[in-house]
Amino acid sequence: MKQSLLAAALLALTLAACSKPEEAPAPVAEPAPAAAPADAAAAPAAAADAAATTATDAAATATDAAATATDAAGEAAKAAGEAVDAAADAAKAAAEEMKK
Repeated sequence: MKQSLLAAALLALTLAACSKPEEAPAPVAEPAPAAAPADAAAAPAAAADAAATTATDAAATATDAAATATDAAGEAAKAAGEAVDAAADAAKAAAEEMKK
């Protein structure tokens, strides 16, 4: 009984929600075109030159940083290899000591 009452209520709610008429969306007003300043043509060229200079400088800095990071990674790998070798030597020495 409860299930049929629940199903009927759900069906009634669904029909009520689906039978509502759709409202038309509000019309969209187009914004007025902005007036361009007189010297707007010269500004992009100057800005592009400045941006190119900045990008070149940033690329050079990034290249230097990458080289430094590569060197540091190589040194870290070398140090890690030496640490592994030292640990292996210590393990061998401990094993020899245990055999005595």
